[in-house]
Amino acid sequence: MLVRNMSAAHPEKICPTFHKQKSTIKDIINKINNVDGLIDKARFSKELQQEINLLLFCPDYNGKKTDCKNCHFVANLRKKTADLIIKVKKLG
Repeated sequence: MLVRNMSAAHPEKICPTFHKQKSTIKDIINKINNVDGLIDKARFSKELQQEINLLLFCPDYNGKKTDCKNCHFVANLRKKTADLIIKVKKLG
């Protein structure tokens, strides 16, 4: 399962929280993509969930800002992907 890096939206130009988390999230996604075993993918997916939660529970979130909406949209997709990897590991 390939996980894509966050590049569709560019809220890092405005949002310091996204900017801070972007490189960490990118590194974890690369780790998920580069390991073969489901156990390792699940372990990195748990790390990804923790980092994504920092974006989803951002204290500066403003539902009226497009950048915030885009950030939450992408973060929710990442969370669902991480959740799916973890669920598959539990089933297998």
